[in-house]
Amino acid sequence: MFFYEWELTGKRFEYIINLMAIKIHPHAAERMKERGTNEEEVSITIETGESFPAKFDRTGFRRNFSFNGTWNKKKYNTKQVEVIAVNEDGDWIIVTTLVKYF
Repeated sequence: MFFYEWELTGKRFEYIINLMAIKIHPHAAERMKERGTNEEEVSITIETGESFPAKFDRTGFRRNFSFNGTWNKKKYNTKQVEVIAVNEDGDWIIVTTLVKYF
């Protein structure tokens, strides 16, 4: 279940999952659209995916999803979502997302 809310600036998308706020930076929102992922997959990746250290004191999260679909005219069985985030005052700020298909 998601709770959606726009901040007053309208520049960051914020939702709360299990009392943990996840804020999606506009850059990350654009990358999500371009690369074929969405807010639900990003939140699942943060909640249940493996975490790993990323550059600049950020945290990465990675999770594979069953895909069995077509992306850029090619058929793939698996979609891997990587989320790069920074923890700011207990909230996760999503900086960017990467998606790999295989």
